[in-house]
Amino acid sequence: MVEECHAYRQERTQAGLKATRARGKNGGRPKISPDDEKVQMAKKMSKNHSNSVGEICKTLGISRATYYQYLEM
Repeated sequence: MVEECHAYRQERTQAGLKATRARGKNGGRPKISPDDEKVQMAKKMSKNHSNSVGEICKTLGISRATYYQYLEM
């Protein structure tokens, strides 16, 4: 019975996602562009070695993980 309930729920979820995509919508968080203002600022600030990573993150209001993701863009 549990398997049937799981399969039914999974089937309905997939049907809903398919219907949403057919209407031209996508799920998930929008991707950030390498041209974004915060990305450019993080890259510019990282080149100035007088700022620590913590200071840059605090100034931009981002986490360290986000900071390093920005640098890889």
